[in-house]
Amino acid sequence: MQTEFSSAPRRGVALAIGAAVLFGASTPAAKALLGSVPAVLLAGLLYFGSGIGLGLWTLVTARRGGASKEARLARCDVPWLVAVVLAGGVAGPVLLMWGLARTSASAAALLLNLEGALTALLAWFVFRENFDRRIALGMAAIVAGGVLLSWGGTPEIGIPWGALAIAGACLAWALDNNLTRKISAADPIQIAAIKGFGAGVTNTSIALLLGASLPPWHTLTLAALLGLASYGVSLVFFILGLRHLGSARTGAYFSTAPFVGAALSIAVFGERPTLLFFVAATFMGIGLWLHLTERHEHEHEHGYLEHDHWHEHDEHHQHEHPPGIDPRGPHSHPHVHQPMRHSHPHYPDIHHQHEH
Repeated sequence: MQTEFSSAPRRGVALAIGAAVLFGASTPAAKALLGSVPAVLLAGLLYFGSGIGLGLWTLVTARRGGASKEARLARCDVPWLVAVVLAGGVAGPVLLMWGLARTSASAAALLLNLEGALTALLAWFVFRENFDRRIALGMAAIVAGGVLLSWGGTPEIGIPWGALAIAGACLAWALDNNLTRKISAADPIQIAAIKGFGAGVTNTSIALLLGASLPPWHTLTLAALLGLASYGVSLVFFILGLRHLGSARTGAYFSTAPFVGAALSIAVFGERPTLLFFVAATFMGIGLWLHLTERHEHEHEHGYLEHDHWHEHDEHHQHEHPPGIDPRGPHSHPHVHQPMRHSHPHYPDIHHQHEH
């Protein structure tokens, strides 16, 4: 029988790369909209589109009797969710826009590659997520590919405050990624919808206060649909990836998003690929190969754990069910994991956060 721990890593990798593809695809699409919508306002509209779209999906699904099998957010999740919205939806975009106004485009592009590295560093040294030399080298190769991809010559950073603000935005998003892992067992659509509304209100309000005007309805609609796909569905995939892979590994796969955007720009806008594009692709390919071929296996111990999340029955899930819960197929309900010791390949998912 195929168990959750044998299939979850492959599923997590596919979800993380899917998140990167959807987010990376927003670059050429957003570029087409930036001619008529200011950057801060566009960020707000994209977030709003994700929040509204996912919220409507939840309402329509509930009305049709197809209630989500995912666990709902609990009261204990609220502080983490608030921190996620404040860090990733408010502080990150505000710091980025403030920094972009004071930093050259080449410097900004290079600095934005800090997010993947900072996500991994926080995961490894603050949140104590396990890693080894292979994973660290893979992360370094992916980040190096991103730096090469965004290299535009010698960056002219000038006064350092703008660069520090962009670095601060990357730190805010890295913190967001790691904090989101804390609530990744809950319904990812609910999390992404709430974050979308929070970030949408904040960024749109800032843009309007700065004097921006709302664009025509057809532009609003295009921005909302783009936000639903590249910010909403992408975030749902990212959260599911966090659930299976942990913060650092999911962040590594997501760091390929700039390459996706560059590749689509070449295809859509007819831009000519440079030598650096192919060198960057090589570095990213090496990094992905190092991560994809990882095998982490050792004897480990599971302590007593009580939580609620989407699951199927496997070696980790052997428990009784309350009345009304069909144990066949995917389902969610509060359940208990009894202490056990065993050995199998695993990632730092929501069940494997042990010492090494």
